[in-house]
Amino acid sequence: MNIGWQFDNTYANLSDAFKEKIKPTPVNNPELIIFNKSLASELNLDFSKIDKKELSKIFSGNVLPNGSNSIAQAYAGHQFGHFTMLGDGRAVLIGEHKTKANKKYDIQFKGSGKTAFSRNGDGRAALGPMLREYIISEAMNGLNIPTTRSLAVVKTGENIQRETALQGAILTRVASSHIRVGTFQYIAARKKKDELKTLLDFTINRHYPEIKDSNNQALDLLNLLIDRQCNLVVNWMRVGFIHGVMNTDNMTISGETIDYGPCAFMDTYDPKTVFSSIDQTGRYAYCNQPVITKWNLARFAECLVPLINKDQEKAIKIATEKINSFEKKYEEKWINMMRDKLGLFGLDDKDKFLILDLLTWMHEKKADYTNTFCHLMNLNPKKDGLYSDKDFINWKERWEDRSSKNNATSKKSMELMRKNNPLFIPRNHKVEEALEAAEQNDLKPFNKILEILKKPYDEQIGTDGYQSPSISDEKYQTFCGT
Repeated sequence: MNIGWQFDNTYANLSDAFKEKIKPTPVNNPELIIFNKSLASELNLDFSKIDKKELSKIFSGNVLPNGSNSIAQAYAGHQFGHFTMLGDGRAVLIGEHKTKANKKYDIQFKGSGKTAFSRNGDGRAALGPMLREYIISEAMNGLNIPTTRSLAVVKTGENIQRETALQGAILTRVASSHIRVGTFQYIAARKKKDELKTLLDFTINRHYPEIKDSNNQALDLLNLLIDRQCNLVVNWMRVGFIHGVMNTDNMTISGETIDYGPCAFMDTYDPKTVFSSIDQTGRYAYCNQPVITKWNLARFAECLVPLINKDQEKAIKIATEKINSFEKKYEEKWINMMRDKLGLFGLDDKDKFLILDLLTWMHEKKADYTNTFCHLMNLNPKKDGLYSDKDFINWKERWEDRSSKNNATSKKSMELMRKNNPLFIPRNHKVEEALEAAEQNDLKPFNKILEILKKPYDEQIGTDGYQSPSISDEKYQTFCGT
């Protein structure tokens, strides 16, 4: 049956230094839980003539498509600052699929069994975390933030042992590639310049063909990645997203968000917000995300030193200058992003103070980050007395005065705000409700939240409760269960 797979498995053709050839471990009783029809269509794949039983076999890895060539990728990573040689410990890349538009995507099974990189792990994943990744990655796509996507989740019919017995599951992840900063770290640690050059060439061919003929490809790649990652983290800050585990193996060279482990969205504005149960020091707190992005990029630059210049001292100096350009780039992009959130056109020296004063007020008053901007657009669902506060009213007068100086109509200003301020984010309590119900075979809340998050910038009917934070005082925590 012609589904439309067009595999061109270039990564699998690299030497064994980069990967292990391995097939997914078959599972006993696969059952399809969720399938992303719209993403399948974007990939020019047609599963419409295949029944659910066959789909379950395909997305569990029990039946591999023709042309696939499954591998586990090798990579390393600074995990909470500590360097470790890693790899796909429970994921198998089944191949690189090419769409009709000649765009290439990795198709990966997450939770597909042991590999050479599993260490003491069982190579499996639990249903809850795989469904969480499905929700959040699709929400990020709806928010127009570069991200890996989720094509399907299948229950394996087998329990896996964590603190308790959990239902096993496999997620099909779609990415423009799985090359990470950690991939470069792994190869650089082997100290074989030819392998490093192979990885550089592969990455440029895959993601940055515009620098193929450059005189210094390594330096240009560093420059491009600084820009991409700067844009990405500014987008995270825009919507209040906290990744939670920004290890170097979770930073892609494509500039996509990857690995939705202990991630969550901030409700009450607090720059030090941390959700991950294992982040005791706040290393990956909301306000630290730009700092860690720069730190990770510095680790990437270290890998490229042998390719930047033959003179090591000179190469380090050049790379350091590039990395130190990050703060200025970030601040400029961040201020422009905040101007967009406030519907401000043009530049004004006082903009930074206007922005910081609003954030300070939000922090002091424990205001909801998303809904404060909804209030400014007159789209907050509940009348909140908080916005009658004298300091807020004074700030609003300053904002309105600044808005009046825009070289644009109020309609244009509102359009800019509507484009940059979501009405809906994956509210943590709603995500948990959806996951708990799904684990009891009730997919209605799961499908409902997915439907809403497809159009997060649009007003929608029947969304009571989806715009509001939890009323519980209990601190929300996420766990590295993926």
